[in-house]
Amino acid sequence: MKGEAEKTSFPKVLESPWKPDKDKEAPPDNLYGEAMDEATTKRRASVAEGQMKHNKLGWKRLTICLIVEAIALGSLSIPSAFANLGMVAGVIMTVGLGFIAIYISYIVGQVRLKHPHVQHYADAVALIWGRFGHELTSVMFVLFLVLLTGSHVLTGTIAWVRIVDQPSLCALIWGFISAILLYCLALPPTFHEFAILGYIDFVSIIAAIFITMVATGVAASNASGGLSAVSWSAWPPADITFAKAFLSTTNIIFAYSFAVCQYSFMAEMHTPHDYVKSIWALGLIEIFIYTLTGAIIYSFVGSDVSSPAILSAPKLVSRVAFGIALPVIFISGSINTTVVGKYIMGRAFPTSEVRYVHTKKGWAIWLVLIAGLTIIAWIIAEAIPFFNALLGIISSLFISGFTFYFPALFWFSILKEGKWNANRRNIALSVANALVLPIGVCVLVCGTYASVEDILESYKEGSVGGSFACSSSQYEG
Repeated sequence: MKGEAEKTSFPKVLESPWKPDKDKEAPPDNLYGEAMDEATTKRRASVAEGQMKHNKLGWKRLTICLIVEAIALGSLSIPSAFANLGMVAGVIMTVGLGFIAIYISYIVGQVRLKHPHVQHYADAVALIWGRFGHELTSVMFVLFLVLLTGSHVLTGTIAWVRIVDQPSLCALIWGFISAILLYCLALPPTFHEFAILGYIDFVSIIAAIFITMVATGVAASNASGGLSAVSWSAWPPADITFAKAFLSTTNIIFAYSFAVCQYSFMAEMHTPHDYVKSIWALGLIEIFIYTLTGAIIYSFVGSDVSSPAILSAPKLVSRVAFGIALPVIFISGSINTTVVGKYIMGRAFPTSEVRYVHTKKGWAIWLVLIAGLTIIAWIIAEAIPFFNALLGIISSLFISGFTFYFPALFWFSILKEGKWNANRRNIALSVANALVLPIGVCVLVCGTYASVEDILESYKEGSVGGSFACSSSQYEG
């Protein structure tokens, strides 16, 4: 393993923390030799036990983990994207970006198969950009996932405010309760264990979407003029601005951004080659759910559809739907904290059994770490009055890389064997990645511009609330 590291010129800090210490010599044979041997044996046995614990993930549970990461309440923002893009463009974008996401995920997985030491996204970027790339991507990775957890704090607050329907109660209470639930659900230290929660998560979001579809359909049928009077269109509104249209496009892109955590999940697979089954299963499920959700609810509600679409249902039904959606809000939010926690544990304790979280010390550190990450997410979410718009900027800055231009660069720098036109496979994949690369740059530039415009527009309209707001009206949507 040591020779392998030298051969590929990886800095020692970026070597796999999972490799055994084969190059270490046995303790010296002296007065304390026997005790040292015993301690070393126990430590290595503990590490081996931890490795086994973190090597149980199969492709079916990987699919569930990816579903938890990808399909959250944000799927109910797709109808509002259709309202801005029109039915035709909305369907084309949803289906097209779905298949691009499957391809990107395939490329991401191939890097892991070729370089098994890759545990998280930053390790993959280090292969092309060295130490600088590793540290830069680490910051992007941690910041993005912590902010995602913060977005679920706010979504949880919106849900509780709607369900309880007691405007006199301070909304900060619901934010605090949401943070506690996110903390508790993030505690399972392995994705094999976390996947159990994923089944509940999936049933929750499907039920919430179904209830919203039925409720909005019934309301449209009972309204004056019936379904034929609904103001949906095959084409974008005549007064749509570029910023608003592109912001809707980034909402769809964001819904497919499951590649960011793929390396973290694959690191626990006992048969990594099976990941292809998972990405096809997830990708097709996402395309099916997003396309039907966007098209059906938009055709029932029309151009005034809210985001999330649950808010477009009659108030009583939306309260029920939010109640059913609570599991997906908190389970999908908590997995981001779990991924970040595992990344930090691996960096902080690269050769210690502590990072496997199966000793008293490991559990103590894990509990404190997850609490710290959740508190930071809660503070940021409550302190920044335009947090959702800020998340849009961060998504454009980071998802453009994680989902588009990094994978394209992986192909040209790591996976491509020989010249780009050496054979049919190289030609096809080189052309595909040459198209994916500018998509990433476009999302980076145009998405950031659209998000900044959205913030400025919100300030002009006076719709930006305050920090640590207690008023429930700020969360009523």
